[in-house]
Amino acid sequence: MSAIPHLPALRKGRPYESLDKVQVKDHKTGEVCAEVSQVNAGIVRKDLGKISEARKALKKFTVAQLIEITAKAGELFLNGTLPLGDKGHTQSPEEYIATLSRTSGLPHIMVKRNMAKIHYAMTHMSVILNGLSRGLDMSVIDRGFGEQSGCPVAYFPTTHSLGLVMPSNSPAVNSLWLPSIALKIPVVIKPGREEPWTPFRLIQAFIAAGAPPEAFGFYPTDHEGSGEVVKLCGRNLVFGDVNIAKMYENNPRVQVHGPGWSKIIIGADKIENWREYLDVIVGSISDNGGRSCINASAVIVPKYGKEIADAIAQRLGPVEPLPADDENARLSGFANPKMADYIDAAIDNDLKIPGAEDATAKYRNGPRKVEFQGGIYLRPTIIRCDSWEHPLASREFLCPYASVVEVPQSEVLSKIGYSLIVTAITQDEAFINDLLECGDIDRLNIGPISTMKISWDQPHEGNMFEFLYKRRSIDCA
Repeated sequence: MSAIPHLPALRKGRPYESLDKVQVKDHKTGEVCAEVSQVNAGIVRKDLGKISEARKALKKFTVAQLIEITAKAGELFLNGTLPLGDKGHTQSPEEYIATLSRTSGLPHIMVKRNMAKIHYAMTHMSVILNGLSRGLDMSVIDRGFGEQSGCPVAYFPTTHSLGLVMPSNSPAVNSLWLPSIALKIPVVIKPGREEPWTPFRLIQAFIAAGAPPEAFGFYPTDHEGSGEVVKLCGRNLVFGDVNIAKMYENNPRVQVHGPGWSKIIIGADKIENWREYLDVIVGSISDNGGRSCINASAVIVPKYGKEIADAIAQRLGPVEPLPADDENARLSGFANPKMADYIDAAIDNDLKIPGAEDATAKYRNGPRKVEFQGGIYLRPTIIRCDSWEHPLASREFLCPYASVVEVPQSEVLSKIGYSLIVTAITQDEAFINDLLECGDIDRLNIGPISTMKISWDQPHEGNMFEFLYKRRSIDCA
């Protein structure tokens, strides 16, 4: 058995070894952690031309059976030793944590928290589907029609497969596609280059739990191959930057998970008590190493902007890199050091524009970008901006970063633009009504709730049930 694992492509669950392979390396040492077979666009096209066969394999199960399989798979994902590739290697949970940390830069504690989120979603799938379907009896999906609240209902699938173009920043994003299996829609996964581990482990957990292997495609590929996945799958989740979001913004077949621009807003009625909310603010900015689209990237207040920025900076400015296995680690390393260079330079360049200051600079005792034990890290950065018009007021970066901006409450909703998450700390009924009416807010928290809190039984950048199934009118004689 080779010392280095080989992750094959999975063509309807069957391993495929390609002549073209890429190496996944330790972000600090450059040591090879695995070789991953790459497939070309032609193979993707060939396989997806027969994807209906994978759908048939899932249709043999009821939704209730698939929910049970998903729960069993969740336990295996969290606690089991599962196959790692096709050369006889296996992977324990501890090995998964260590390996993912080595290639992605996430410290062990953050990987464990992401594992717990995935496990929760898998073991609470009935709750998730109940919330997303508004209490639909899932046997309706099995039969195609039935009744709800005394009315006839019928649903049909919008696609024979769900395409997934996955990122490398955070394992927990994989939880977003999990309902697809319970809803009898096979998945076609293009994994992130530095993070093939989580989707591969999830697939192995599903298969070990009794799911049909044909329901899973695992296609490490290039840009052209990713394009074929999106083109040929009837529905897709695509993760990417602003450019990716713009590319697919008018495509109803694609749910884009791009920048979140998530925010915390303190209302005028609560601003005098701002110190009480520091824990929520700091956690929203820095949890998961600031790598998530649900991390807060702006704190908007009617006054005390300078004082609030300084208080946050005092908490986050001293944070330094720690060993990956340290339970107190709060920063993630960069698998791609050029990304760290870009972010560091972008912040410094925009700081040259009058009207912004780095509140964390005096608490860092050194540069923002640092090397630690062979890895590259960006320390937290809190920017106080004089107005929302400053470029740094509305930026989002792959690290603990946030602006603090004073904006009159009456102007907030007209200025802030799209927000994946808004935590609004207020009890002002008129302001709450305005927030509820705002179409630019995807998820809304009323009160001191972290932007990082996810309610799995509610929509997140779209409703997965409504994305995969459409209701039709029906009448039976």
